[in-house]
Amino acid sequence: MTQISRFIGAVVPIAQNVTGDGDESAAPKGGGGFADYALVSLHCLRIYLDTSYRMTIDLLKEMPQITGEIGLSTADLPSPSTLCKAFDRISMSVCRVLLRQSAQLHDPSEHAAIDATFYERDRASRHYCQRTNYRVQTLKVTKLVDTATQAVLDLHCSTTLEGSDADLA
Repeated sequence: MTQISRFIGAVVPIAQNVTGDGDESAAPKGGGGFADYALVSLHCLRIYLDTSYRMTIDLLKEMPQITGEIGLSTADLPSPSTLCKAFDRISMSVCRVLLRQSAQLHDPSEHAAIDATFYERDRASRHYCQRTNYRVQTLKVTKLVDTATQAVLDLHCSTTLEGSDADLA
């Protein structure tokens, strides 16, 4: 069993539990969409492999065993644009549960650190901000990070400057 196969073997049941659609078929049947757990599993694999959407789909076409573990065949794989758009539609509650699940895979040390970073929201998608009249300029992201493993234990995003990082922790 390869390392990728072990990874997918652990990710698929977690994704099925998190999304709540484990009994659904992964591939679209009769005009339906892909099951959420399949798309979440594909995203986790993309991040694990550290590849682009297109490269992930190309690699999966050569790995029928991995696609079979997800519940797809190589003919059923989504296009890279479908996978990209599906990532934008994943709800924050699913992302938080996945973060919690992944944080439990690490043995936490005795020390953690809080890191707060501001991201310029409008730089990444200026066209979208102008088109939708979106006025948020910065996004404050506060992370709770284990100092030994560098695992992100929790994450908080806000658009206001009220409060301090101590309030979030």
